[in-house]
Amino acid sequence: MSLNLQKKQAVVAEVNEQVTQAQTIVLAEYRGITVSDITKLRATARQSGVYFRVLKNTLARRAVHGTQFEALAEKMVGPLVYSISNDPVAAAKIVHEFAKSNSKLVIKAGAMVGSLMTAEQIAELAAIPSRDELIARLMATMNAAASTFVRALSAIRDKKEAETAAA
Repeated sequence: MSLNLQKKQAVVAEVNEQVTQAQTIVLAEYRGITVSDITKLRATARQSGVYFRVLKNTLARRAVHGTQFEALAEKMVGPLVYSISNDPVAAAKIVHEFAKSNSKLVIKAGAMVGSLMTAEQIAELAAIPSRDELIARLMATMNAAASTFVRALSAIRDKKEAETAAA
């Protein structure tokens, strides 16, 4: 079923808004994937804050026109899903992880703030911890350091109290 002009313009505007705020876009071919698998992928993407959509390529090209992702337009060929993320790693991670378990999803290309990426580069990007993972690691490290510091202070206090009691 074809979209009328107003609906097409609304889709282009919606996608353009996502693209202008994005750090990363990943394109993947979904030929042969079941609807239920795409629905699972869409839900996973939504939980991670990734805008995930199946689009007509002509509408997607219009949406990226004049943005930092304009060079990606030449890669928009075939049945594609578009993963758009404000987090530089999230879109790559979601699509790459799904593609590992479902060989019918094939990563075609991507872009990160103006530079095109190959499927191999997207796989490398997906291996990088996300912002939330890095924050969690930092907090764990800081918590461990604080615990060690508190234990050291406690040991010094106990030693001084023992020396005072002995004197």
